Amino acid sequence: MTCKIIALTEAGRILAERLQSLISADLVYKPQPFTEQVQGFFQQGDRLIFICATGIVMRTLAPVLQDKYQDPPVLVLDEQGEFVIPLLSGHEGGANHWALEVAGLLNAQPVITTAKGYLNPVYSVGMGCERGCPVDELERLLIACLQQADLSVEQISTISSIDIKADEEGLIALADKLGKPYQTWDKTRLSEMEPLLSTRSDYVFKTVGVYGVAESAALLSAQQQTGQAPELILNKQKTRKATCAIARSYSGVGSATCAKN
Repeated sequence: MTCKIIALTEAGRILAERLQSLISADLVYKPQPFTEQVQGFFQQGDRLIFICATGIVMRTLAPVLQDKYQDPPVLVLDEQGEFVIPLLSGHEGGANHWALEVAGLLNAQPVITTAKGYLNPVYSVGMGCERGCPVDELERLLIACLQQADLSVEQISTISSIDIKADEEGLIALADKLGKPYQTWDKTRLSEMEPLLSTRSDYVFKTVGVYGVAESAALLSAQQQTGQAPELILNKQKTRKATCAIARSYSGVGSATCAKN
């Protein structure tokens, strides 16, 4: 299947170009004649991402819809790239998971309206700190972050950091106290998460070789547990001596990724 990103406005085109740099897709700007072109893409089985109003998409595709087992997945994005909506073939076609992946790439909010019983969220905490940071400070920061994310300690699967913190006593003690596994990752693995970071610190990069420890560790740990695309649900929070971020991925879903070559 081919992925096509369809944009109707200049703002939509700019977002489409940004997304096209992240996934393998054809950009179609103001297709003419619109209805015939779009219906043709759909009928030949192309995965479609529209950057326009959902009403336009539904009115255009309604005459050629078949059923959820045959229709290709369709996503709709707003021009600002704030929301990603799986409009058609959410379960069987994989649009729900595709929306999660695209939202993760754009740091956007997926808007999934179908039943989520088959989606199992996995949450992971990433932390960084100065050498010798007290466990009490780490715990206060983590609890504050969980409250911001409306999560409990029980919902967190792991606490993770960079490998130079493998012997960090405060982080080890915190994981032990909460009964969570503590894992660390080397900078090569953590750097794979760079496109998903909310911020990039040149100082941190010069110090440890990645642009952000807490966010990178949270994202990578979440991805490793499910094999699916992760997303930040709480950007890096910090105290004077420590940082913390929370990421999520979903298990129990198939993939509809349009991989970037």
